[in-house]
Amino acid sequence: MPTDHDRGDLSGRRITWLGLWVNVALIALKVLGGVLGRSQALIADAVHSISDLFSDVVVLWGLRMRGKGPDSNHHFGHARLETMSAAVVGLTLAAVAALLGYDAVLSLGRPAAGAPTGLALAVAAVSILAKEMLFQVTMAVGRRIHSASVRANAWHHRSDALSSVAVLAGVGVAMIWPGLDWADALATLVVALMILAAGWRVLWAALRELSDAAPPAEITSRIEECVRTVPGVRGFHDLRVRSSGGLHQAQVHVVVPAEMTVAEGHAIAKTVELCLLRDIEGLDQVIVHMDPEIRRE
Repeated sequence: MPTDHDRGDLSGRRITWLGLWVNVALIALKVLGGVLGRSQALIADAVHSISDLFSDVVVLWGLRMRGKGPDSNHHFGHARLETMSAAVVGLTLAAVAALLGYDAVLSLGRPAAGAPTGLALAVAAVSILAKEMLFQVTMAVGRRIHSASVRANAWHHRSDALSSVAVLAGVGVAMIWPGLDWADALATLVVALMILAAGWRVLWAALRELSDAAPPAEITSRIEECVRTVPGVRGFHDLRVRSSGGLHQAQVHVVVPAEMTVAEGHAIAKTVELCLLRDIEGLDQVIVHMDPEIRRE
């Protein structure tokens, strides 16, 4: 019987496949609109969409690996591979930004082939609408299933939408004032900077997770509050929380009365575990250690 985790990964794969086919259509549309509409920025935007295709494939692989449980070589499962796929998406964004930025700087010194046409303007508008809708839907799925790679892919969609906004502005300026033929190249440079910012944001989040950085303080506070509410817990210490594949893993030592039997203490520890898994959204694994209360005379 499929678990919530399995259904979440299925949702992630479905939205990623949808994004992939939308990207295929937009690449063809942007190349056609860029060539016929005489817009270098729109062709550059098509290159960005090609990088989206690569990201889609990486995310699909990451979601597939995330669904695999522990084995003899991966005792804690394969969720970190999904985080690695998010890092690859971030690096891809940064690489695309560098290439587009370099080409834009060179283009500023070259004469333009002519002012862009209304076709380039229309294609940019369609791209903005399609990619912003994809961002909203993909981000909603990524947050619901706690997937770092799906959220990273959503930012890839948003960066594509923003880059098309820059294209729209550049093409519009060049059409209204034909003498400003450098506006299209300048729009390409703006596109590159936007993509670079999105890539850094995605990469930094993935690197934090890969380095076992603690989650936001509010997550830790909610865990502490949940532990305190369990009857029989006299205190706790050594709370440690990390993230893997967008989900949290926690371990904590709880202090129980020394006169309790092992079975009674274990029951309290189990209650703490169940409380945390029930009340803390995104918490995937919990280890609760039991320590006897030491009374100092």
